[in-house]
Amino acid sequence: MQRHTLYAHFPDERSLALACSGHVYARDPLPDAAGWRGIADRNERLHAGFTAIYGWYSRHASLMACVMRDIEHHAPTQEVVAARVAPVVTGWHEVLGAKLNDRQRALLHLALSFFTWRTLVRDGGLSQTAAVATMVHAIESSGR
Repeated sequence: MQRHTLYAHFPDERSLALACSGHVYARDPLPDAAGWRGIADRNERLHAGFTAIYGWYSRHASLMACVMRDIEHHAPTQEVVAARVAPVVTGWHEVLGAKLNDRQRALLHLALSFFTWRTLVRDGGLSQTAAVATMVHAIESSGR
């Protein structure tokens, strides 16, 4: 495909970014926190949430690495993340952060980061299950 063909369908970079992200999220949506809201036990709720989120990160590690790199300086990436990702992540914080103290909320923020997942799993060699357990333990033990 040549550049002029691409721009015949997408008038600008923002339109292209929205179309591509829409395709990705239609095929494999970000985990929805609504399903975790009904889990009364906080430990179980955190496990369910982190398992779903870390699984999504695992399936989209290459894409997420590029998005996280580009978000620092690329306006279309910033717009796409603000429109498509930020509302979902806000839901994660609301549901998983219910009844956490300030220290636990800070650890929740850390746990939800793609970079934390990548550090624990890819760089640190933990299994997905061990990474989830590590972050749940960190949050739960910091509340004592």
